[in-house]
Amino acid sequence: MSPETRAVQAAVFSTQHSGLVTQYAMRWGVIIFPGSCDDQDVFDSLKVDLRQTVKFLWHKDELAGNYDCIVLPGGFSYGDYLRCGAMARFSPIMQGVVKFARSGGLVLGICNGFQILCESGLLPGALVRNAGLQFVCQQVHLRVEETDTPFTGAVKKGQVLKMPVKHGEGCYYADPQTLEGLHRNRQILLRYVDVKGRATTAANPNGSLENIAGICNKKRNVFGLMPHPEVACSRLLGSEDGAQIFHSIAAARTDRAKLHG
Repeated sequence: MSPETRAVQAAVFSTQHSGLVTQYAMRWGVIIFPGSCDDQDVFDSLKVDLRQTVKFLWHKDELAGNYDCIVLPGGFSYGDYLRCGAMARFSPIMQGVVKFARSGGLVLGICNGFQILCESGLLPGALVRNAGLQFVCQQVHLRVEETDTPFTGAVKKGQVLKMPVKHGEGCYYADPQTLEGLHRNRQILLRYVDVKGRATTAANPNGSLENIAGICNKKRNVFGLMPHPEVACSRLLGSEDGAQIFHSIAAARTDRAKLHG
C-alpha cells in the first residue's frame, strides 16, 4: 500500500476516531518471528491509522522496555514446522512475553500469534487443520460474546463485526474439561456467525469447536483470535471493524491510567 493511500486513511481515521486514540498514547510491541508476514500490517495499522507508538521486536532478543501491549502477528513462524507455533514458543523473547502476561500485561495474538499463545500455554486449547483441509481466505462475520475485557470493551455484546481470515490451521479445539472451563469463566470472546449473527455451520470457515473464533485467558489480559483486525481498520479495505479491537485496548489502558493517576 502506497504512503499516499496510508496518509488518506490516516486522515479519515483521525477524523472519525480521534476521541479514543488520543486519550492515551499507548506503547505497542510487535514481535517478528522468522516467517511472520503480517507484522508490517499490524505496525502500519497501529502507527499510521491509529497514531500509536509502535516498535518491532526481534524474536531472538529479550523482551526489554516498557510496553502496554505486545502483539504476536500472523504468518508462518518457522515455516509451521512440527505444528503451527510449536517452534516459536521456544524463541528467547517468549520467556519475556510469558512473564509480561503473568504480571498482567496485555498480549494480543492474531492468527499465527493465537497458535503461538496456545502452544506456549498462555491460552488453553489448540488450533488444528481446517475441517476442509484447505487454506481459507475470506471475509467472515464475528459475534462479540463478552465485553468485560480490555479487548472488547469498546463494542457491544452481540455486536457483529466483519474481518478477514487467512489460515490453513485455524480450527479451534479443546477437550470437554477445557471447554467447560471456557464457558464457566466466559473466556469465549468471538464466534463465527452469519450476517444476522447466527452461529451456523455454514458461517464457520474452519470447523472450529462451537464456532469459536477468539478466546482470552482467565485473567482476561491475553487474547487470541484467528481473524485479522489489522487489515480491517480502513473503509478502503472493506471494513473498519477491526479497529474496534484496538480501540478497546486503548480505551482500557486509558481508564487504567486515569484510575492510577
